[in-house]
Amino acid sequence: MFNAVGVPQSILVLGGSSEIGLAITAEFLAKNPARVVLATVPNDPAAAAAVETITAAGATSVTQIDFDARDTASHPKVIDEAFAGGDIDVAIVAFGIQGDDEQAWQDQKLAVLEAEINYTAAVSVGVLLGEKLREQGHGQIVAMSSVAGERVRRSNFVYGSTKAGLDGFYLGLGEALRPEGIRVLVVRPGQVRTRLSAHVAEAPLTVNKEDVAAMVVAAVDKGKDVIWVPGPFRYIMMVLRHIPRPVFRKLPI
Repeated sequence: MFNAVGVPQSILVLGGSSEIGLAITAEFLAKNPARVVLATVPNDPAAAAAVETITAAGATSVTQIDFDARDTASHPKVIDEAFAGGDIDVAIVAFGIQGDDEQAWQDQKLAVLEAEINYTAAVSVGVLLGEKLREQGHGQIVAMSSVAGERVRRSNFVYGSTKAGLDGFYLGLGEALRPEGIRVLVVRPGQVRTRLSAHVAEAPLTVNKEDVAAMVVAAVDKGKDVIWVPGPFRYIMMVLRHIPRPVFRKLPI
């Protein structure tokens, strides 16, 4: 359980080599050591480095388990394995992909791949995490969404639509679990400086993964349901959501 000062003693990262997921975990560990479970893609070449990073960040122990997002039939076993060592205080849903945006809407296989990983798999583990946290009677889910899902744009609508679905599901999950004292935080970042964004032009309000991590941990402490990273995106998206479509399609975004 969270300790006496509200700091988690166990953390699960689904997408265990995600730079953002690791940064959030390290931010929690800076406040207090904890047991960490990293669920990574089978044969993930970044898994060993992720374990080293989290060990160096102060984890009391690090367990690495295999997690194939597309194999939803395997997810119950994965989640059982993640909880085998005891209760999980914070579960971070940090996996996802974004292929070439122009190719995605013209390539059936790529479009389905993005949908399966970013949405279907996220729903699958969300249901299972909800069951486990209800059984143990406490816990926090952190779901990595995106501002791309708030108002889906022509420039990346396959990716944006998957994040819109994830966002809606986890907001609803939070409402369903709230009466039982379990919290869900939906995180809506803009562009974040990671290896996955290194090949694209930097957008306004781009942040570092450490900025996301600091805001996530602060939001968990405050019991928030949703945050935008950086904060001003909340107001930008508030405006964009209400722009008429004929005008919206002319914007350079």
